[in-house]
Amino acid sequence: MRKGTGESERRAVPYGEGVRQRRRPRWAEFREAYPRIVTAMALGLVALIALDAWVLYKRVSFRRETARLRSSMSEVEKKRADTIVAAAEGRVALQVELVRRRALGDPSLNLAVAVDEGKMFLQREGARLREMRVRVGPEATIGDPPDAIRLAPPRGQRAVLRAVGPTYRWEVPAWVYAQRGLPVPAQRSIEGALGPAALLLDGGTVIYSRPSTGPLADDAYVMPGAVRAEAADLDALMENVAPGMPLFFY
Repeated sequence: MRKGTGESERRAVPYGEGVRQRRRPRWAEFREAYPRIVTAMALGLVALIALDAWVLYKRVSFRRETARLRSSMSEVEKKRADTIVAAAEGRVALQVELVRRRALGDPSLNLAVAVDEGKMFLQREGARLREMRVRVGPEATIGDPPDAIRLAPPRGQRAVLRAVGPTYRWEVPAWVYAQRGLPVPAQRSIEGALGPAALLLDGGTVIYSRPSTGPLADDAYVMPGAVRAEAADLDALMENVAPGMPLFFY
């Protein structure tokens, strides 16, 4: 009798009894175990919420300002403004497409920069011989009103004036120092300021590589109105680049 009772008791004992069962950690325990991670997550969440709120505020402000300006216009002025805006957008798109087609059809060896794609091509008659990643400088306003100048990514056709190497001395514009929050030195002509290799174009546009010294040495900074490429890519182009070579930005 006792033997049978003992066997049934043993059968009734759940599997794993006496072993500490695992359970999911609670939020309080996770917070105590990883306080830095939790703090970083909370700060990041607060920053994202604040950014979203600021964007929403600016959007509402722009809409109110637009509505206020349009409310003061007559119907004729509203239609005229809408037509001008639509025409300007269409004209820019048309110009970009024309430049792209001109670059593809050019029979000579040329360079083309797809600004929005961040790519540069060495090509002839549309045949791409080399593709390179580049970074195009963002739009920026230089100086104070009324003498402020707005620099935008280059568009249209340019020509190569000169290909330079690491010993070339380039005078860094004073506004580059000001934009970066650096004091403007008395001597702004710096050897190698445009990196190991660079292309000087007409109109003042430059395609440069990241230098080791000077205000352009920061990897996170790309000079407005300019293009930065990898030094290895520009070095590979040097034997094919000559003064007068066409370069298309679209």
